Amino acid sequence: MEAAVVGAGITGITTAYYLAKAGYFVTIYDERRYPAMATSYANGGQLSASNAEVWNSWTNVYKGLKWLSKSDAPLKINLWPSLDRYSWFFKFLKAIPNAEMNTQKTCEMALEAHKLYKQIADEEGIEFDKVERGILHIYTDKKEFENAKKVNKIYTKAGLKRWPVSPKECLQIEPALVKSPRLLGGMYNDTDFTGDIHKFCVELMRVLQEKYAVKCVRRKIRNLKTELRDHLGPIVVCAGVESKALSRTIGDNLPIYPVKGYSITIHDPGFAPWTSLLDDQSKIVTARLGKNRLRVAGTAEFNGYNTDIIQERIQPLTKWAIRMFPGISTEVVTPWAGLRPMMPNMMPVVNKSANSQRIYYNTGHGHLGWTLSAYTAQSIVQRIRGNNGL
Repeated sequence: MEAAVVGAGITGITTAYYLAKAGYFVTIYDERRYPAMATSYANGGQLSASNAEVWNSWTNVYKGLKWLSKSDAPLKINLWPSLDRYSWFFKFLKAIPNAEMNTQKTCEMALEAHKLYKQIADEEGIEFDKVERGILHIYTDKKEFENAKKVNKIYTKAGLKRWPVSPKECLQIEPALVKSPRLLGGMYNDTDFTGDIHKFCVELMRVLQEKYAVKCVRRKIRNLKTELRDHLGPIVVCAGVESKALSRTIGDNLPIYPVKGYSITIHDPGFAPWTSLLDDQSKIVTARLGKNRLRVAGTAEFNGYNTDIIQERIQPLTKWAIRMFPGISTEVVTPWAGLRPMMPNMMPVVNKSANSQRIYYNTGHGHLGWTLSAYTAQSIVQRIRGNNGL
């Protein structure tokens, strides 16, 4: 039976993989010449169950209000009236009571995805600059450090082991932190890992075409009802921030909002961390991508579908890297910006359309697309197969 996938990012490519493994003849539709050229191009690089905590909390709301007046703050919001944006924030607030449940579920999905990524890489011979040194969350604020201990209890329920470490232990885990200011301690998990999402996607796409005869059609799908009406099999929408507009063409209305994130890739960084880090105060993450590259990423910008790389949003990433690691070389730095498809409750949409028997969604993963997609891809294909192939 035929199957179609709309989108060739990490979510679309892993969905195509599991469809092909299940015996479907798969066609991937994407307007770009190469796979993973949008949000999946240069993200933070972490496959992080220990970063599964959803953002829905009154604490984060109060922080966000304080950050509104700071141009270099981790969060930036365009306050110009927008029905989509304000509606999204209202739904975000409504989801606060479910935050603990959603955090636990996200962590569980991430742990399963870890296994699946390694299985795919082993079975298909995919190399993607994987570094398995865990992830260290670092803290400079006592209140935030104590809150992290509470979050650990949720992670424990999900099956994740993460434990507090002293400043001395932080340095033992990552010696590059030796000159980092005001370090109070950290939370460490040794099973999370990092890797180059773009490289993984490119390699898996090659496998799909050569081994599983998956077709790739360079075409932008704008209307699910009219453009794919002759397609007889299941259609899975994995189109990131474009999924909302596509869902509206068949009467669904996914409340996805594009949240811009920035990254810099530092080439030949010199004395820089190998263990992946998350600075809780700055909301900045690092990921080592092989010997010669360090990815530094962060920020959340609510400003519609704008993908411009704004220097005042890039500068805090570079300055942070220099402050944290004075010996780092920033001579060659590549900036990037991408749009995360964010749901108000921070949970991906892995479900069948309410208005079509053939259309499914695997989208809305927010900042955890790399972390979760292998699991949600396998899940949506299992759901399709359980529905007699449709």
